[in-house]
Order: sequence, then C-alpha cells, then structure tokens
Amino acid sequence: MHQLGDPGLVPEPASTRVPGGSVLLQDGARVAADPALRPAARWWRRVTEEAFGIDLVPSAGRADTARGSDSDVVFALASGLAAEGYRIEVKAADGGSSGTVRVEAADLAGAHAAAQTLRQLAGPAAYRRAPAAYGDSGVAPLELPAVRIEDHPRFAWRGVLLDVARHFLPKHDVLRFIDLAAAHRLNVLQLHLTDDQGWRMQIHRYPELTRMGAWRRESTVGTWRTGSRDGRPHGGFYTQDDLREIVAYARDLGVTVVPEIDVPGHVEAAIAAYPELGTRKERQGVRTTWGISQDVLDPSEGSLAFFRHVLDEVLDVFDTPWIGLGGDEVPPTLWRESPQIVERARSLGLLAADPSTGSGQRAVPDVTQLHGWFIARLAEHVSEAGRRAVVWDEAMSPMLPRDVIVTSWRGYAQGAAALEAGYDVVMAPEQAVYLDHRAGDHPLEPIPVGFLRTIEDVYAFDPLPAPLSAGSSPVRGTRTGRRSSTQRRVGRLLGAQAQVWSEHLDSARRVDYATYPRLAAFAEVVWSPRADREPGSAASKEFHERLERSHLPRLDAYGVEYRPLAGPHPWQTRPGVQGYPRDLAAETAVGGWAGLGGWREDGGAENLPDQTQPAQPDPG
Repeated sequence: MHQLGDPGLVPEPASTRVPGGSVLLQDGARVAADPALRPAARWWRRVTEEAFGIDLVPSAGRADTARGSDSDVVFALASGLAAEGYRIEVKAADGGSSGTVRVEAADLAGAHAAAQTLRQLAGPAAYRRAPAAYGDSGVAPLELPAVRIEDHPRFAWRGVLLDVARHFLPKHDVLRFIDLAAAHRLNVLQLHLTDDQGWRMQIHRYPELTRMGAWRRESTVGTWRTGSRDGRPHGGFYTQDDLREIVAYARDLGVTVVPEIDVPGHVEAAIAAYPELGTRKERQGVRTTWGISQDVLDPSEGSLAFFRHVLDEVLDVFDTPWIGLGGDEVPPTLWRESPQIVERARSLGLLAADPSTGSGQRAVPDVTQLHGWFIARLAEHVSEAGRRAVVWDEAMSPMLPRDVIVTSWRGYAQGAAALEAGYDVVMAPEQAVYLDHRAGDHPLEPIPVGFLRTIEDVYAFDPLPAPLSAGSSPVRGTRTGRRSSTQRRVGRLLGAQAQVWSEHLDSARRVDYATYPRLAAFAEVVWSPRADREPGSAASKEFHERLERSHLPRLDAYGVEYRPLAGPHPWQTRPGVQGYPRDLAAETAVGGWAGLGGWREDGGAENLPDQTQPAQPDPG
C-alpha cells in the first residue's frame, strides 16, 4: 500500500488540498459518467482494474445519475471551469475508509486529465499491468488519499515529437510512447514519419515509397563526423491501418496525433524511390548518415502533384486538425546549379535585386524563394481540405498562408517574429527542449550530442522569455489578448513542444533514456501555472524532490528505463561511440535569441557537405 499524504503529482495541479484520511475502493465499486466523459472514465476503469485486479462496475443508470450520489466514483460535466479544466474531490466518510470520488470536468479533455490524476493518486501500483501485491483473493487494495484538486492547463498545445524516420519504432512502442505522454498531460504527438533516412507511411498510390524508401542498407553510429557505420540494414513502415489504430488509441487518451511529411528538404528516402522528384534525377540509395543533405526536391509541378496525392492519403488516415509539412533545412545549392529551376523561379516572378548593378532593381531569379513558394502551395492544399498546416520556422515567408502554425525550433526570436507576423506559434527551441541532446556531463553519457540540458534546465524553460516578449508590443498583445479593431492580426502562442529526434536513439530503451525524466519537467512547464523555475529556485528544488520521491517510482512500476539522476547505468552507456557536444553559451553569444541551428547561407552548426548515397540493391 502506497504512503498517503502529499500525493506528489506531476505535473503539479493549480490547487491541491489534502485534508487527511483516505477512501478504499472495493471490488465491485460503481462508476457513473456523463455520456460526454465516458471515454475518460472507461480508460480509467480499464487501467485500474488491470493494476489492482478488481472489477469497477459502470453505472447502468441514465446520464443524470452522474450528478447523483448512488455511485462510488462519478465523472460529471461542470460549468465554470476553464477549458480542459477539472475538479477532483476524494471525500472520506466519517469514521472509516469508505467515501466517494467525484470528478467534475469542463469537457472530455478535462476528464482525461482528471483520469490521469486519479491514476497518480493510487500510487505506483496503478502503473502496473497486473497486481504485484495482493492477498488470497488476488485483489490489491486500491486506496486514494482524501484530496480536493482544482486544475487546468497553462497552454493548449502541450506537445512532444517522436522521430520514427531515422530509427523506426514498431507500432507497440509508439502506443507505449503515447501512454506515457498522456500520463504527463501532454496532448499532441507529432509523428515525424519521413526523412532522408526512411519513409514510414504506406502510400497506396506510390508503393515504392515504402518498398524502396523504408529501408537503408546501414546506419551511422554516433556523429556523422566519424564515418562509423554499423553495416546492418534498418527499416520498417506503418500500414495505413496501423496508423489509424495509433490515431484511435491516442484519441482515447486525449492525445492528437499530428503526422509530419517533411518537404522540400529531408527527402532522400522519397527520391530513392522516385528519382524524378530530385534535382539530380539520378537513382540513389536511402541516406545512411545524419545531418543536412543538399538533395532536396525539384520544386516542379510534378513534385507538387506528387505530394498533393501523398497528402490526400495522409488526410484520409489522420483526422487531426493539423498536418505537418516540415520545411526545415533546405539548402538551395542544387537549385542554383539547375538552369531549369532558375528559369522556374523567373517564370513564377520570384526575383531578387541584382547585386551587380547596385541599383536595387528586382531582376535576378531568386531560387531561395522556391522554398517558401512550394510549402505555401501544399499548405493551401491542406487548408482546402479544412485542416491547418504546421511548419518549422524556416518555412515562414510572405507567401505562407496566415492559417499555418509555425513551430519555432532554431531559437526563440523566430517564434516572436512569427507571432508578430500574425501566425499562431508553438515554441520548440533546440536550446531548451531537444531531448536527444545530452542530459548530463557524466563521462559515460551515451553518444553525447548537442547542448547540455539537465532536468533543471528543462524545468527552467519559458516558452516566451520576458526579455524577448518585452521587446515587441505585438507579442505582448498575444499575452493580454487586447488590441484595437484597426490593428492587424497578432498570432497566438499556442504552447510548446519537446522533440525526441532519433538519429542516436536506435531502440525504445534508448528513447526512454533520452526522454525521461526530462519530459516530466517539460510537462510541468506547459501544464502548471507559471512560476520562477530557474535552477536553484525553490520551485526547482521542490520539483526535483517530488520527482525523486513520488514520480520516479511510477516510472519504475511502468517499466520506463529513464536516465538515473546520478548518471547512466552501465548497460545504458555506449563506450567508444562518439557524440558531438555543442557549447550553448558560445552559440548563444553569437546567435542570441535566434540561435545557430539549421542550414544557413553563411554556414551553420549542423551544416555538412553533400553526401549522396550510391545506388543500392532493391530491398524487395
């Protein structure tokens, strides 16, 4: 039986009161739910029955029984709560451990959040698939502390990206990742389905995308700078039915899956399958190394038609309001070398000032604008289908439709600029919330890449730091929501997203290590009320204590192979595999709020020369 008292909830609710006492839910306890909240109540019943070996009986009464007192557990709709908000009262009866559990939610999303909180209140045992401690009856005691909780999220978009393109994860592991994201009140999973190293979604119209593009002959181990290869084929893809199952599974947990089809860069896998899409028009293999490739799409009408057809199937499989189009890291080198593509830019009116005249006359074709033009056309296609495109910040241009959501990854300044330009924004700066970056400076840290981002660093993340927002009145407008009717539209800060890129995460175990417990810190930032969370602050110290005392035991019970607070276990190390640590202070000194990540004309931290792969045997 878990210790009652401070429930140690993560993320921390807006308000928690623990009056003392507890409620023991017995086998056969009755659960009533308003029809609108039944999916959340049903999920809570299922996981609780599995963990404790008891039967929780759904009430057979009418919907209004959710407001009655004849059930032991009640999920009821309530007015006066913020969107996605909920209220929980676990009330012990006088003189005993019996009592009632009442959940009031503003909507289904609030009920999902409340169900996750109820699970946490039941202690680590609630995260097991079967009872680990029980008597002769095979039933484990289910005891909830008497509490009164009122809660709602800080941001509407609380996301995490999972990269299954670089290293494929079987469907089972994706479903498990969704379980854990939902357990931390995250409500968006961006599924990075395509990249240079693999195409992971079945497209019926273009079967070569998975027959050829889903497999590579080997992978780079560690940084691409060492040239070390493992010689082992890697691949896999999801059928459309697999993806429909993932979408439905996530929906039952209150999580929206956002598919990402990355264009016009990060497309070597697609070009390997259909060489006519590329600028070289040559057969080549799926990329086996990491970094930024110069092989990008030929921004032709044929490429546009191809990806419109791809998106039609994506739109059919995913019922999400949002569709990711990528748009990051698009070197124009090969476009400049192609007379046909230069002429295409001219024919589209994509011109720049001629630097040789000094007159500022707009007369020279500017192929770099093809990037924004191409993304804008696909974004319009998504919009015509009644959805909204999501792009990385490099894709922002004057051509980009205003309904597109911009995800700011290279730094904070790009997000502020997008807000000022009228776009809704998700903040995802690599300086703070790239969880593939090294979590510690332990000498045996496995494949240490990127910036040093500890639990405390992630906990200190502010999606829009005060110095940046103070420098732009339109950004201040997004916080207050006040502007005159004559002002142009100012974008909304929707929330934030953590990224789990998988170049160096080749299994679910490695994903666990990189993701947790830092994702728990991120979850509290985007859910709980704003606070001073800087390293060394009272809030940071309290979170660390709560994490160690209450939340890591939950992750242990679930079977998460997280990074221990003191450093990696011996079996979590990767001796001899080289990483590429980056110096955050040095890059910030040069790049400021905009950072130095991504591809830039003047060279960037992650730029690399073209490494076209030779043709490889047909894997089919």
